[in-house]
Amino acid sequence: MTMIEGSTGTWEVVIGLEVHAQVISKAKLFSGASTDFGGEPNSQVANVDAAMPGMLPVLNGVCVEQAVKTGLGLNAEINLHSVFERKNYFYPDLPQGYQISQYQEPVVGEGTVTIDLADGSSRDIGIERLHLEQDAGKSLHDQDPRRTYVDLNRSGIALMEIVSKPDIRSAEEAGAYLRKLRTLLRYLGTCDGNMEEGSMRCDVNLSVRRPGEALGTRTETKNVNSVRFVQQAIEYEARRQVELLEEGGAVVQETRLFDANRGESRSMRSKEEAHDYRYFPDPDLLPLELDADWVAELRQGLPELPDAKKARFMAEYGLSAEDAATLVGERETADFYERVAKGRDPKLAANWVLTNYFGALNASRLGLAEAPVSAEQLGDLLGLIADNTISGRIAKDVFEEMWASGKDATAIVEEKGLKQITDTGAIEGIIDDIIAKNLVQVEQYAGGENPKVIGWFVGQVMKATQGKANPGVVNKLLKEKLGG
Repeated sequence: MTMIEGSTGTWEVVIGLEVHAQVISKAKLFSGASTDFGGEPNSQVANVDAAMPGMLPVLNGVCVEQAVKTGLGLNAEINLHSVFERKNYFYPDLPQGYQISQYQEPVVGEGTVTIDLADGSSRDIGIERLHLEQDAGKSLHDQDPRRTYVDLNRSGIALMEIVSKPDIRSAEEAGAYLRKLRTLLRYLGTCDGNMEEGSMRCDVNLSVRRPGEALGTRTETKNVNSVRFVQQAIEYEARRQVELLEEGGAVVQETRLFDANRGESRSMRSKEEAHDYRYFPDPDLLPLELDADWVAELRQGLPELPDAKKARFMAEYGLSAEDAATLVGERETADFYERVAKGRDPKLAANWVLTNYFGALNASRLGLAEAPVSAEQLGDLLGLIADNTISGRIAKDVFEEMWASGKDATAIVEEKGLKQITDTGAIEGIIDDIIAKNLVQVEQYAGGENPKVIGWFVGQVMKATQGKANPGVVNKLLKEKLGG
């Protein structure tokens, strides 16, 4: 929980987030037009999206299924009866002049998202509701000095608006909530979470108060399109409100826009209340009635979700909470790890995936799908370490060669003659030679002057064998011969 220390005392920040998540569906919410990103302007617009006279909306069942699956993933109540309403407002890029949304009776009710914080603690953030609504088009102001152009490709695309309760108390918690929500949506396959493409946007509702007092007047910062910008917007707006109140002013309930270039927000318009939108049930759409057995089938078909997967990784593989949380952050990463760890030391597998493999990915600026080393190839490399074919140090060199060439670990080890020397007799001969040539160090060890000198001897043996001697055998033999 973040407290802001102002000149007149302590303030508490109260935050609620409204996330607009674009539903993964090939067609829009009420038409068959394509939802592909990046199409030519106005190339993906059906007659109903353009509000042509006499065109009636037809509800896309896939979008409803995606919303219900998301609600189940949020541990939320699924409302078997819900209603689409018209939200009347001037939308310059939504031709019908109103938005079809859900207001009094949404498809999904209250739920919970558990967030993990940097200090190892976790918190439950309440979900108020999830409702379906159509997106607006996009006004383009920079195409002509005298005109505004409108692209209706987004007009009518299905959105899930996921509204949190005002349970968030800091920018850190807001970031953790958004990342966790994005992970959930991706696991469920209901939204890709690509904020840079506009398929996940966030409105920030924020107020400040003295600890223990009633909620203060809130502002809403609209359409913030990255986790980092959401956190910056929160930091800026919280400080702005505290300074305003401490100077004797009053916070005005309003809608604001965040300028990412300047790191500050500015007033956009006074905040509307629900009655300003003049909601009423859409006469072209019947109430949505869901079958309880169908909802139960969807629940049975849900994938293993991040919290359950994290708990299983900790219990089954003995991983730390931090490592497990990182690995389950993306479904494809968790699946990759499990393929690497299958039949092998799970902790060693986690260490290699999180450090060596992810390090190579980041350096190469590649995703898992483009990586030159597969999970099975990495697993084979770990197998060579486990059966003492190569040492952990040699394995790092082998991995670099695998990444550069795409070859299997076994082939590289054979080609370069990197097999670990485990023959006690061969190693013993090398040790005898090094001891005979370094009697000063032998006396230092024997006399107790420098017990750490054994590490120097280990280094000499490894140097002589080009790193191929088994470290365990080397240490054992050295202690025997040096009298340790």
